[in-house]
Amino acid sequence: MIPYPSWLNSGDNTWQLVAATLVGLMSIPGIAILYGGLVQRKWIVNTMLMAFTAFAVVLVAWVLYEFQMSFGTPLHLGPGILHSAVGRPGTILGARAEIGQANIPLVSGAGLMPAFRFPQSSLAYFQFAFAAITPLLFLGSVIGRMNFRAWLLFVLLWSGIVYSVNAFLLWGGGWWAQMGALDYSGGYVIHLAAGTSGFVAAAVIGPRLARDRAKAVPNNLPMVACGAGFLWLGWNGFNGGDMYFGGQNASAAVLNTNLTTAVALLTWVLLDMFLSKQRKPTFLGAVNGMIVGLVAITPAAGFVTGTGAILIGLIASVVVWLSWNYFSKVGFMRKVDDALGVFHTHGVAGLLGGLLVGLFADPAMAIYYNKDGSVDSVAGLFHGHPKQLALQAGAAATIIVWDGLMTFLILRFLGLFMKLRMPDEVLETGDVAVHDEEGYPSEEGLVAVGVTGAPTPATAPVTGPVASGLPGGEPSRAPD
Repeated sequence: MIPYPSWLNSGDNTWQLVAATLVGLMSIPGIAILYGGLVQRKWIVNTMLMAFTAFAVVLVAWVLYEFQMSFGTPLHLGPGILHSAVGRPGTILGARAEIGQANIPLVSGAGLMPAFRFPQSSLAYFQFAFAAITPLLFLGSVIGRMNFRAWLLFVLLWSGIVYSVNAFLLWGGGWWAQMGALDYSGGYVIHLAAGTSGFVAAAVIGPRLARDRAKAVPNNLPMVACGAGFLWLGWNGFNGGDMYFGGQNASAAVLNTNLTTAVALLTWVLLDMFLSKQRKPTFLGAVNGMIVGLVAITPAAGFVTGTGAILIGLIASVVVWLSWNYFSKVGFMRKVDDALGVFHTHGVAGLLGGLLVGLFADPAMAIYYNKDGSVDSVAGLFHGHPKQLALQAGAAATIIVWDGLMTFLILRFLGLFMKLRMPDEVLETGDVAVHDEEGYPSEEGLVAVGVTGAPTPATAPVTGPVASGLPGGEPSRAPD
């Protein structure tokens, strides 16, 4: 075997694999432990298992048919946008598909990317990590009540029917890519999609128990901190890998990503300190600001300068803070139980980031190669290209309409054969009723699931860390 074919650049290939792994770590364990720490104690296992299984479901579907649907030969379904809305399904399991050069005609901005210098398998795994994290993000909208079996089937259908179309339209040479719409790393394809589908899914499935919704207290903030940290640093692969080369644009995208995130986090904390009812900074507020910054810079990371990155972080954090604290109180918004506010931190932030590309995209940042060998660049309104904002708005509208409609139809279809929401008696108990497991096993829980040799609650000795307790003799345990 030739270890380095003439077309392969070991540096580009290494970076692509590292970036893909960083994105994967954002899902597992990142999202799993972030959401696992945010939910009530009784839903930790269910939340983590839904994250891990969705990750696995998408990978299998991705190599069997979804990668080609997202980045393959167009499946011509009709005129206009239908002519190049999705790729033709097909597997990528053969030798040529795995070790051959990645050669899809990836359209981005004004022209075509130059030939990739790594194998198709590197590109496929990198893009899989993006496909996998999207349903994991909107898991935050439906946790604490969605039927586990319905979740698995929903992820399978949604990933193929919805995500593949999103990806092809904007990344795989589809209609909006050809028009010149920009989405550097998934502000629309991933985050606007997650916010839209999560909100619709939460509305269709219905709310959590009223008592649980009123007492939605995180069970473990250090766990949340670990998950948030995986997201922040993992985002270096998310945005840094999406130029597909280990060059200067990747470095700029990483720096811009962290700069926007820092500005958005600090902005949210300051808003909490001076404008919230409590007038206090909170860690959960800081995490929200962090996520908003990461999401908002995603469609713009390699297209804007550091100045644009700062402005995006500031604008997005202010707008989403207002959405979180005020728009969420509007009547119809209160009726929809978006458990972790995915609509705000991903949907609104992703939409804002995509639109702000239409303002701040700098032609000096990203250069693209046309078929005739000439070079081109992209620019926003503030750099003499007002049409870009209209393109960004049109692409966003397409994602919102398509994702919202198809999410509704998929769930209604599944609802013909199974319950989408778990029964109230199961919701009362949580993990023990659904999985026979607990995130923080108690003596009572071990007996309830029939663990051999577990002492009965009445005779169980209290030893170890629990015995030390908190001041006043209260045992140390995570809140319910």
